[in-house]
Amino acid sequence: MTPAETSARHAALAGEIRRHDHAYYVEARPAISDSEYDRLYRELLDLERDFPALATADSPSQRVGGKPLSAFQSSVHRARMMSLDNTYSQAEVREFVARVQKLLPDETLEWVVEPKVDGLAINLRYEHGLLTVGATRGDGTTGDDITANLKTIRSLPLRLPAAPALMEVRGEVFLAKESFARLNAERVAAGEEPFANPRNAAAGSLKQLDPALVAHRRLGILLYGLGHCEGGEVPTTQVDVLAWLKTLGFKTPERTWFCRSVEELLAAIDELDHLRDQFSYETDGAVIKLNSLALRERVGVTSKAPRWGMAYKYAAEQAETRLNAITIQVGRTGALTPVAELEPVLLAGSTVRRATLHNEDELRRKDIRIGDTVLIEKAGEVIPAVVAVVTSKRTGQEKTFEFPKQCPECGSAVSRASGDDAAVVWRCTNPDCPAQVRGRIEHWCARGAMDIEGGGEVLSAQLVRSGLVHDVADLYKLSLDELSNLERMGEKSAQNFLDGLAASRTRDLWRLLFGLGILHVGAGVAKALGRAFPTLDDVFAASIQQLAEVEDIGDVIAQSLIQWHGDDRNRQLVERLRRAGLNFTSALHNPAAALGPFAGQTFVLTGTLPTMSREQAAAKIEALGGKVSSSVSKKTDYVVAGVEAGSKLEKAQKLGVKIIDEAEFLKLCSVAQ
Repeated sequence: MTPAETSARHAALAGEIRRHDHAYYVEARPAISDSEYDRLYRELLDLERDFPALATADSPSQRVGGKPLSAFQSSVHRARMMSLDNTYSQAEVREFVARVQKLLPDETLEWVVEPKVDGLAINLRYEHGLLTVGATRGDGTTGDDITANLKTIRSLPLRLPAAPALMEVRGEVFLAKESFARLNAERVAAGEEPFANPRNAAAGSLKQLDPALVAHRRLGILLYGLGHCEGGEVPTTQVDVLAWLKTLGFKTPERTWFCRSVEELLAAIDELDHLRDQFSYETDGAVIKLNSLALRERVGVTSKAPRWGMAYKYAAEQAETRLNAITIQVGRTGALTPVAELEPVLLAGSTVRRATLHNEDELRRKDIRIGDTVLIEKAGEVIPAVVAVVTSKRTGQEKTFEFPKQCPECGSAVSRASGDDAAVVWRCTNPDCPAQVRGRIEHWCARGAMDIEGGGEVLSAQLVRSGLVHDVADLYKLSLDELSNLERMGEKSAQNFLDGLAASRTRDLWRLLFGLGILHVGAGVAKALGRAFPTLDDVFAASIQQLAEVEDIGDVIAQSLIQWHGDDRNRQLVERLRRAGLNFTSALHNPAAALGPFAGQTFVLTGTLPTMSREQAAAKIEALGGKVSSSVSKKTDYVVAGVEAGSKLEKAQKLGVKIIDEAEFLKLCSVAQ
């Protein structure tokens, strides 16, 4: 093609891809198949590879995430970005309306009610139709420039068709329910803590310095407001603002309510409460806004919030249901966990049939009995919780649950060792218990451990049930014929699993340590051991004292390691893994780090840091010879606290540990270097 033809083809492809992105991510009505979309996208990338000048700032290719940033820059909003006052009371809604009416005594007030998206507020600046800056709320005047991360959101237009010369619009970045579930499943598989709720996940995603990682999170965005505008006519009401934003190509709330009285407002709030489970994103309330933008100017603002708007927050979602039975699950460590088998009940948009009861002590403390009517709650959390028993509905027919003294899987005795998880966990004493073996196989294959494709719950159960596998070392003796003969296991799937096993032989030592499933040895502890010892043999040759001196280890974990390796069966397992050719060497081991300026100092990172991820901060600490711990103790030298720091910050304050922010941390690193 000639240069002119190439440019024209690129423009046509970009336009078509933008239309399909809008149809799929905004209108939820895809017009072509995924494979056809991928073909168009690959052609676009090929053109930009051959002709780099075509890769403009608004090209669809810019959504995949560029190079990692070194830090976020600050961005000043053209108009102040304020937070709304909250209420949980309908009486306070009435007071709010009366207060605004008093400020505008001669006006007939009109209101708009919108869903309150549980996400992170952002400000978008478009100049001559091109997205130039996307920023967080920050202090309301200045936020972090997160443009590169926002560009990864497919539903966000990078160029507007007919926009004013300069405009700033406001919205909320969120993680859809489906994406949140997928992300948490990946984190659990990787041995990481799941996010507590979609808002935390969205906020944490936008604080990542690597846009490619943000792109993987599949964030969404919803626009609802106008901040500043120059060079064009602007709407005069909130109803018109939403309609205008939609014509520009933005995703806006799929349902809003126009109200003329406080009674209509309250009815709209109630209706939204009944409908919000149908939305693809979490909502935790209703936003009430004065419709007229001119009247908003007359009403004004306080030092903290506008007088013309309010957020009504819904109470945590709860439901009553009957507890039909209590069953026991046996985990890979032998832990017996009671599970509530519930009469199915709809809660937060999903049907809940089961809920964890944690342990025997929790059962006794809440006096939970079979046949009870129980109250369950789900407030954006991952797993529904049994909040309480509705004792007023007891009939006298309820039965106290007797915790088993034998394992329900294998019939072996169970024990409750002193000091084991504060002596609240009962464990099966039989290491050959089928439930434990299944759990150990599945854990070994998990993404956070040895990362073996296909080694999930179903295959693990088949391998144990068939007698082919009794421990993880047996996996490396499996043949293609043995796997192919398993139910619903074709030759291709079998070969993929064998390929995964072959690849796992080269995994780093910390993954192997984590995969062994040693009590108390999670991914963080395994990495700490990998940093402290060069080989697996060195780990198991260390004394309790030497292990306890390693950061993140301590006496309990050290004793668990010694006890595990002291079992002849486990020592034989290690030798069989050695013969199978697995890697016993740590790539994390760095003895030279002990000579760094942070040598002997322990840091704990908590909250979201303004310009770097916690992983990047940890890398700085370790490069200077320091250690990063996941928990605060008297041995901790510094706690680096970011936004939304929680219990770790509180513990540091109680223990008198020195607390610093990111700026102080970077200054400390600069001095050390």
